[in-house]
Amino acid sequence: MSRYLPLRRAGLGLAALLVVGVLLPAAAAEQAAPQTHLVPMRDGVHLATDVYPGQEQGPWPVVLVRTPYGKKNSRPGGLEDYAVVVQDVRGRYDSEGHALAFFDDGWGERQDGLDTVKWILAQPWCSGSIGTFGGSALGITQTMLAGAEPPGVVCQQIVVGAGSMYHDAAYPGGLFGESLMAGWLKATGWPEDNLQTMLAHPAYDDLWRTVDATARVQRRRVSIPAVHVGGWYDIFTQGTIDSFVARSRVAPNQWLVMGPWPHGIKQKVGELLFPANARQVPRPGMDAPFWMAYWLKGEANGLPDLPRVQYYVMGACGEKGAPGNEWRSAPRWPVPAQPTPLYLAPGSRLSQQAPAQEGTRRYHYDPRQPVPTRGGRNLLIPAGALDQRPNEGRPDVLTFTSPPLREPLEVTGRITLRLWAASSAPDTAFVATLCDVYPDGRSMLVTEGALRAACRRSFLQPTPLEPGQVYEFRVDLASTSIIFNRGHRLRLDLTSSSAPRYAVHPNLWGQGEPQVARQAIHYGAGRPSALLLPVVRHRWPPPAAWDRHLR
Repeated sequence: MSRYLPLRRAGLGLAALLVVGVLLPAAAAEQAAPQTHLVPMRDGVHLATDVYPGQEQGPWPVVLVRTPYGKKNSRPGGLEDYAVVVQDVRGRYDSEGHALAFFDDGWGERQDGLDTVKWILAQPWCSGSIGTFGGSALGITQTMLAGAEPPGVVCQQIVVGAGSMYHDAAYPGGLFGESLMAGWLKATGWPEDNLQTMLAHPAYDDLWRTVDATARVQRRRVSIPAVHVGGWYDIFTQGTIDSFVARSRVAPNQWLVMGPWPHGIKQKVGELLFPANARQVPRPGMDAPFWMAYWLKGEANGLPDLPRVQYYVMGACGEKGAPGNEWRSAPRWPVPAQPTPLYLAPGSRLSQQAPAQEGTRRYHYDPRQPVPTRGGRNLLIPAGALDQRPNEGRPDVLTFTSPPLREPLEVTGRITLRLWAASSAPDTAFVATLCDVYPDGRSMLVTEGALRAACRRSFLQPTPLEPGQVYEFRVDLASTSIIFNRGHRLRLDLTSSSAPRYAVHPNLWGQGEPQVARQAIHYGAGRPSALLLPVVRHRWPPPAAWDRHLR
């Protein structure tokens, strides 16, 4: 197996470390002192747990929050009618034990979430019903708890949380998520062996299956009602959607809310300022009292009548009358869309038709001079829609651009790049970015993705390349929802690095010094490399042949 280049240090601001504070309702300024308990786990380790009684006479329904950020910093507000239980996870703050991020929160050898739930159910102040709540890491502890099939947990409110630690966080596309995982572990003070454990397992092996709740809940038919909240520029965009879809297949009471946000509710996302409605989160997205009242107290508040899916369709920002930039609803996900190819073509074009003749474009990828990350789904480095032109001028970044659109084009759903390529290296990487090119030339990032070449067939058993041989790759660009406006162009940026979002791949299979890879991108007859776009035709654009959209 190849080893990635040494991790670079990331500059971390305090605001980045407090992202969870953006997502949790503020607790009351004056609150009663909690009752603190040391709750025993199955291996004898005790976890520090604060219990805030409800205002009225108990017993109460319970809202549980499990956090690595300190229980005193993580109590949600607006839930005074419940007993609120906030716990430091294993090895963090006041809890005993050794901290290994999220591996003890699910269904493995240690099941801290499940043990905590059983302890709560045994307390005289618990009515027998538990809801869980939290964002980011607090969302991940919830997804892992669901996989343990906890009794008494009747609902979950999961905000920007990963379902699969391998696919959503540590190794998206098989490449190590350097700025997210290494940066977050270091900035929040996890023991060094957390990072070493992750780096020692680059394949999707048995270790990662113990923290893949998305696969677990579907296989075990876990039916806990949940609302899943995410954003198109969030670090866990696809993880949020995948969790919703997987659980919807086995449980009817699932809701999804997707906004135009990064890892927090914002109106300005990167260099684009969305309308004020971008901050107006529809129920049941961020309304914890509304969500908990229905499931824990049985209030008839209209929750069942709300659409199962509510999503923000982005549009051109700063263009009067541009379609999009609005909330829509649907009964399920994905919404109906037509998989529509845009082919890589001669002249650096994206074309509606596959070229009749085969063609090739080439570039050299030098791991010592990686392409810098500019926006996208990031946490500790700038996120969101950033102009990609500084990268597009590099010789190791290929661009393919469509003609200007004759009429608006809606793309809503998951985007894939079907790519035929060859490399001089036994292993390498491909990074793809879809951009919305404004009439003034700005090339604004919409979504992106990457693939380690050795994982082209399997994340479980990566296999090396035969240098010079052409392979078919599928690069996942995750999901989005956007209407490209009239006069705009679509652009694909294609390269082999995005640092520090992904660890820089050294173009090796095994040990050795990083080497330059000669990459060849093939297109045309027999090797029809193309972006596969989920085009929605029921609103924008009107029903029409694909060729009407391009001049």
